[in-house]
Amino acid sequence: MIKIDPSTTETPKLHGMLLGAIGPRPIAFASTVDSNGNPNLSPFSFFNVFSANPPIVIFSPARRVRGNTTKHTLDNVLDTKEVVINIVNYDIVQQMSLSSTEYDQGVNEFIKSGLTMVDSEKVRPYRVGESPVQLECKVNEVVALGDEGGAGNLVICEVVMMHVKEEILDEDGSIDQYKIDQVARMGGNWYSRANMGMFEVPKPLRTKGIGVDNIPENIRLSSIFTGNDLGKLGNVEVIPDSNEADIFVNKNEDIKNHIAQANPLEIHKFAKQYLDKDDIETAWKILVANT
Repeated sequence: MIKIDPSTTETPKLHGMLLGAIGPRPIAFASTVDSNGNPNLSPFSFFNVFSANPPIVIFSPARRVRGNTTKHTLDNVLDTKEVVINIVNYDIVQQMSLSSTEYDQGVNEFIKSGLTMVDSEKVRPYRVGESPVQLECKVNEVVALGDEGGAGNLVICEVVMMHVKEEILDEDGSIDQYKIDQVARMGGNWYSRANMGMFEVPKPLRTKGIGVDNIPENIRLSSIFTGNDLGKLGNVEVIPDSNEADIFVNKNEDIKNHIAQANPLEIHKFAKQYLDKDDIETAWKILVANT
Protein backbone atom coordinates (compact mmCIF):
# COMPACT_ATOMS: atom_id res chain seq x y z
CA MET A 1 0.00 0.00 0.00
CA ILE A 2 1.46 3.38 -0.98
CA LYS A 3 1.59 6.25 1.47
CA ILE A 4 0.84 9.87 0.58
CA ASP A 5 1.91 12.55 3.01
CA PRO A 6 0.01 15.78 2.21
CA SER A 7 2.84 17.84 3.69
CA THR A 8 5.31 16.52 1.10
CA THR A 9 2.98 15.92 -1.89
CA GLU A 10 2.47 18.51 -4.63
CA THR A 11 -1.06 19.90 -4.64
CA PRO A 12 -2.08 18.71 -8.16
CA LYS A 13 -1.08 15.13 -7.26
CA LEU A 14 -2.88 15.26 -3.91
CA HIS A 15 -5.94 16.88 -5.51
CA GLY A 16 -6.20 14.13 -8.11
CA MET A 17 -5.82 11.35 -5.56
CA LEU A 18 -8.45 12.82 -3.24
CA LEU A 19 -10.95 13.24 -6.08
CA GLY A 20 -10.24 9.74 -7.33
CA ALA A 21 -10.76 8.27 -3.87
CA ILE A 22 -13.80 10.22 -2.69
CA GLY A 23 -16.81 9.76 -4.92
CA PRO A 24 -19.35 9.82 -6.33
CA ARG A 25 -19.71 13.48 -5.35
CA PRO A 26 -22.97 15.38 -5.92
CA ILE A 27 -22.75 18.43 -8.17
CA ALA A 28 -23.81 21.93 -7.19
CA PHE A 29 -24.58 23.73 -10.44
CA ALA A 30 -24.24 27.21 -8.96
CA SER A 31 -25.85 30.27 -10.52
CA THR A 32 -24.75 33.68 -9.25
CA VAL A 33 -24.74 37.29 -10.35
CA ASP A 34 -22.09 39.93 -9.81
CA SER A 35 -22.73 43.32 -8.22
CA ASN A 36 -23.87 44.62 -11.62
CA GLY A 37 -26.33 41.78 -12.15
CA ASN A 38 -24.26 39.87 -14.75
CA PRO A 39 -25.06 36.11 -14.59
CA ASN A 40 -22.51 33.39 -13.96
CA LEU A 41 -23.02 29.62 -13.98
CA SER A 42 -20.51 26.98 -12.88
CA PRO A 43 -20.51 23.43 -11.41
CA PHE A 44 -18.81 22.35 -8.17
CA SER A 45 -18.50 18.79 -6.88
CA PHE A 46 -17.50 19.71 -3.33
CA PHE A 47 -21.16 19.83 -2.27
CA ASN A 48 -23.75 18.29 0.04
CA VAL A 49 -26.76 18.90 2.31
CA PHE A 50 -26.03 19.32 6.03
CA SER A 51 -29.27 20.31 7.76
CA ALA A 52 -33.03 20.29 7.23
CA ASN A 53 -34.01 22.72 9.99
CA PRO A 54 -32.74 25.17 8.97
CA PRO A 55 -32.25 23.80 5.42
CA ILE A 56 -28.51 24.17 4.87
CA VAL A 57 -26.40 23.10 1.91
CA ILE A 58 -22.68 23.77 1.50
CA PHE A 59 -20.52 23.87 -1.59
CA SER A 60 -16.88 24.83 -1.98
CA PRO A 61 -15.38 26.77 -4.89
CA ALA A 62 -11.69 26.06 -4.36
CA ARG A 63 -8.92 28.44 -5.29
CA ARG A 64 -7.39 27.42 -8.62
CA VAL A 65 -4.33 25.23 -8.24
CA ARG A 66 -2.82 26.92 -11.29
CA GLY A 67 -2.21 30.56 -10.43
CA ASN A 68 -3.97 30.57 -7.04
CA THR A 69 -6.81 32.76 -8.32
CA THR A 70 -10.45 32.72 -7.21
CA LYS A 71 -13.41 31.75 -9.34
CA HIS A 72 -16.12 34.17 -10.41
CA THR A 73 -18.67 32.21 -8.36
CA LEU A 74 -16.76 32.84 -5.14
CA ASP A 75 -16.31 36.51 -5.96
CA ASN A 76 -20.03 36.84 -6.64
CA VAL A 77 -21.29 35.12 -3.46
CA LEU A 78 -18.95 37.28 -1.39
CA ASP A 79 -20.43 40.37 -3.06
CA THR A 80 -24.13 39.47 -3.19
CA LYS A 81 -24.65 36.71 -0.57
CA GLU A 82 -27.03 34.86 -2.91
CA VAL A 83 -26.84 31.75 -5.10
CA VAL A 84 -29.10 29.24 -6.82
CA ILE A 85 -27.94 25.63 -6.67
CA ASN A 86 -29.34 23.61 -9.55
CA ILE A 87 -29.30 19.82 -9.40
CA VAL A 88 -27.68 18.13 -12.42
CA ASN A 89 -29.36 15.20 -14.14
CA TYR A 90 -28.14 13.18 -17.11
CA ASP A 91 -30.05 15.27 -19.64
CA ILE A 92 -27.86 18.34 -19.02
CA VAL A 93 -24.51 16.79 -18.08
CA GLN A 94 -22.73 17.83 -21.30
CA GLN A 95 -24.03 21.40 -21.07
CA MET A 96 -23.05 21.52 -17.42
CA SER A 97 -19.54 20.36 -18.34
CA LEU A 98 -19.28 23.00 -21.09
CA SER A 99 -20.26 25.71 -18.60
CA SER A 100 -17.19 24.87 -16.51
CA THR A 101 -14.97 26.31 -19.24
CA GLU A 102 -12.89 29.20 -17.91
CA TYR A 103 -14.72 31.89 -19.85
CA ASP A 104 -13.77 35.51 -19.22
CA GLN A 105 -15.45 37.69 -16.61
CA GLY A 106 -18.81 38.91 -17.90
CA VAL A 107 -19.38 36.00 -20.30
CA ASN A 108 -22.80 34.44 -19.65
CA GLU A 109 -22.38 30.67 -19.25
CA PHE A 110 -26.14 30.18 -19.62
CA ILE A 111 -25.78 31.39 -23.20
CA LYS A 112 -22.53 29.51 -23.88
CA SER A 113 -24.03 26.23 -22.61
CA GLY A 114 -27.46 26.74 -24.19
CA LEU A 115 -29.33 26.53 -20.89
CA THR A 116 -32.41 28.57 -20.00
CA MET A 117 -32.33 31.45 -17.51
CA VAL A 118 -35.44 31.48 -15.31
CA ASP A 119 -36.18 34.26 -12.82
CA SER A 120 -35.95 33.27 -9.16
CA GLU A 121 -38.55 34.35 -6.61
CA LYS A 122 -36.50 35.28 -3.55
CA VAL A 123 -32.95 35.84 -4.83
CA ARG A 124 -31.38 37.63 -7.78
CA PRO A 125 -29.46 34.79 -9.49
CA TYR A 126 -31.30 32.92 -12.23
CA ARG A 127 -32.38 29.31 -12.08
CA VAL A 128 -31.47 26.71 -14.73
CA GLY A 129 -34.80 25.93 -16.38
CA GLU A 130 -33.72 22.43 -17.42
CA SER A 131 -32.64 21.38 -13.92
CA PRO A 132 -35.05 18.98 -12.14
CA VAL A 133 -34.55 20.68 -8.74
CA GLN A 134 -33.51 24.29 -8.12
CA LEU A 135 -32.58 25.67 -4.70
CA GLU A 136 -32.75 29.42 -4.14
CA CYS A 137 -30.31 30.24 -1.36
CA LYS A 138 -29.13 33.04 0.87
CA VAL A 139 -25.44 32.78 1.79
CA ASN A 140 -25.08 32.77 5.57
CA GLU A 141 -21.30 32.57 5.70
CA VAL A 142 -18.20 31.87 3.60
CA VAL A 143 -15.39 30.09 5.43
CA ALA A 144 -11.98 30.24 3.74
CA LEU A 145 -9.96 27.08 4.41
CA GLY A 146 -6.66 28.55 3.27
CA ASP A 147 -5.05 31.09 0.99
CA GLU A 148 -2.98 28.83 -1.28
CA GLY A 149 -3.91 27.22 -4.58
CA GLY A 150 -6.34 24.33 -4.01
CA ALA A 151 -7.76 25.76 -0.78
CA GLY A 152 -11.52 25.44 -0.45
CA ASN A 153 -14.06 28.06 0.55
CA LEU A 154 -17.13 26.69 2.33
CA VAL A 155 -20.18 28.59 1.07
CA ILE A 156 -22.81 27.91 3.73
CA CYS A 157 -26.20 28.41 2.10
CA GLU A 158 -29.70 28.50 3.56
CA VAL A 159 -32.41 27.32 1.17
CA VAL A 160 -35.18 29.92 1.02
CA MET A 161 -37.14 28.42 -1.88
CA MET A 162 -37.07 24.98 -3.52
CA HIS A 163 -38.44 24.27 -7.01
CA VAL A 164 -39.11 20.64 -7.99
CA LYS A 165 -40.37 19.50 -11.39
CA GLU A 166 -43.55 17.47 -11.11
CA GLU A 167 -42.40 14.89 -13.64
CA ILE A 168 -39.73 13.56 -11.24
CA LEU A 169 -42.23 12.87 -8.43
CA ASP A 170 -43.74 9.48 -7.58
CA GLU A 171 -47.40 8.87 -6.81
CA ASP A 172 -46.85 9.87 -3.16
CA GLY A 173 -45.33 13.23 -4.11
CA SER A 174 -41.77 12.24 -3.20
CA ILE A 175 -38.80 12.56 -5.55
CA ASP A 176 -38.47 9.34 -7.53
CA GLN A 177 -34.77 8.43 -7.53
CA TYR A 178 -35.00 6.83 -10.97
CA LYS A 179 -36.89 9.72 -12.54
CA ILE A 180 -34.58 12.44 -11.23
CA ASP A 181 -31.71 10.61 -12.98
CA GLN A 182 -28.92 12.43 -11.14
CA VAL A 183 -25.27 12.39 -12.08
CA ALA A 184 -22.30 12.72 -9.74
CA ARG A 185 -18.61 13.42 -10.16
CA MET A 186 -15.84 10.87 -9.98
CA GLY A 187 -12.10 11.27 -10.57
CA GLY A 188 -10.56 12.34 -13.87
CA ASN A 189 -13.12 12.60 -16.67
CA TRP A 190 -15.48 10.14 -15.01
CA TYR A 191 -19.05 10.63 -13.78
CA SER A 192 -21.60 8.30 -12.24
CA ARG A 193 -25.21 8.11 -13.36
CA ALA A 194 -27.09 7.12 -10.23
CA ASN A 195 -29.50 4.72 -11.92
CA MET A 196 -27.08 3.34 -14.54
CA GLY A 197 -23.38 3.46 -13.62
CA MET A 198 -20.18 5.19 -14.71
CA PHE A 199 -19.56 7.12 -17.93
CA GLU A 200 -16.95 9.54 -19.23
CA VAL A 201 -17.25 13.21 -20.21
CA PRO A 202 -14.14 14.78 -21.78
CA LYS A 203 -13.01 17.90 -19.96
CA PRO A 204 -13.82 21.23 -21.65
CA LEU A 205 -11.12 22.76 -23.81
CA ARG A 206 -8.65 24.98 -21.98
CA THR A 207 -8.70 27.13 -25.11
CA LYS A 208 -12.46 27.76 -24.54
CA GLY A 209 -15.07 25.94 -26.61
CA ILE A 210 -17.13 27.97 -29.09
CA GLY A 211 -20.26 27.46 -26.96
CA VAL A 212 -23.77 26.48 -27.98
CA ASP A 213 -24.50 30.10 -28.94
CA ASN A 214 -22.04 29.87 -31.85
CA ILE A 215 -23.53 26.71 -33.34
CA PRO A 216 -25.35 27.58 -36.61
CA GLU A 217 -29.06 28.09 -36.02
CA ASN A 218 -30.22 25.27 -38.31
CA ILE A 219 -28.22 22.84 -36.16
CA ARG A 220 -28.85 24.49 -32.78
CA LEU A 221 -32.63 24.46 -33.29
CA SER A 222 -32.82 21.02 -34.88
CA SER A 223 -35.38 18.64 -33.40
CA ILE A 224 -32.80 15.85 -33.59
CA PHE A 225 -30.17 17.12 -31.19
CA THR A 226 -30.53 17.00 -27.42
CA GLY A 227 -29.00 19.45 -24.98
CA ASN A 228 -26.20 16.96 -24.41
CA ASP A 229 -25.56 16.80 -28.17
CA LEU A 230 -25.33 20.59 -28.34
CA GLY A 231 -22.99 20.58 -25.35
CA LYS A 232 -20.65 18.27 -27.23
CA LEU A 233 -20.84 20.33 -30.42
CA GLY A 234 -20.12 23.50 -28.45
CA ASN A 235 -16.98 22.06 -26.89
CA VAL A 236 -14.76 22.58 -29.94
CA GLU A 237 -12.25 25.34 -30.53
CA VAL A 238 -13.39 25.98 -34.12
CA ILE A 239 -16.02 24.61 -36.50
CA PRO A 240 -14.42 22.81 -39.46
CA ASP A 241 -14.68 24.85 -42.65
CA SER A 242 -16.65 23.48 -45.59
CA ASN A 243 -13.55 22.69 -47.69
CA GLU A 244 -12.03 20.63 -44.88
CA ALA A 245 -15.34 18.85 -44.34
CA ASP A 246 -15.84 18.13 -48.06
CA ILE A 247 -12.35 16.64 -48.37
CA PHE A 248 -13.01 14.40 -45.36
CA VAL A 249 -16.38 13.22 -46.69
CA ASN A 250 -15.06 12.56 -50.19
CA LYS A 251 -12.35 10.32 -48.72
CA ASN A 252 -14.93 8.25 -46.80
CA GLU A 253 -17.19 6.48 -49.29
CA ASP A 254 -19.66 5.18 -46.70
CA ILE A 255 -20.25 8.66 -45.30
CA LYS A 256 -20.30 10.22 -48.77
CA ASN A 257 -22.91 7.77 -50.04
CA HIS A 258 -25.02 8.12 -46.92
CA ILE A 259 -25.38 11.87 -47.11
CA ALA A 260 -25.36 12.28 -50.90
CA GLN A 261 -29.14 12.23 -51.27
CA ALA A 262 -30.11 12.83 -47.66
CA ASN A 263 -32.27 15.74 -46.52
CA PRO A 264 -31.09 17.99 -43.65
CA LEU A 265 -33.03 16.04 -41.02
CA GLU A 266 -31.51 12.75 -42.15
CA ILE A 267 -28.04 14.31 -42.09
CA HIS A 268 -28.65 15.47 -38.53
CA LYS A 269 -29.71 11.94 -37.54
CA PHE A 270 -26.58 10.55 -39.18
CA ALA A 271 -24.34 13.06 -37.41
CA LYS A 272 -26.02 12.21 -34.11
CA GLN A 273 -24.85 8.61 -34.47
CA TYR A 274 -21.28 9.89 -34.26
CA LEU A 275 -22.09 12.22 -31.37
CA ASP A 276 -23.45 9.21 -29.48
CA LYS A 277 -20.01 7.61 -29.96
CA ASP A 278 -18.28 10.86 -28.86
CA ASP A 279 -16.77 11.26 -32.34
CA ILE A 280 -17.47 14.98 -32.37
CA GLU A 281 -15.02 15.82 -35.16
CA THR A 282 -16.73 13.48 -37.63
CA ALA A 283 -20.17 14.71 -36.58
CA TRP A 284 -19.17 18.31 -37.27
CA LYS A 285 -17.71 17.45 -40.69
CA ILE A 286 -20.90 15.66 -41.68
CA LEU A 287 -22.94 18.69 -40.62
CA VAL A 288 -20.68 21.16 -42.41
CA ALA A 289 -20.08 19.27 -45.65
CA ASN A 290 -21.94 20.61 -48.69
CA THR A 291 -23.49 23.49 -46.74
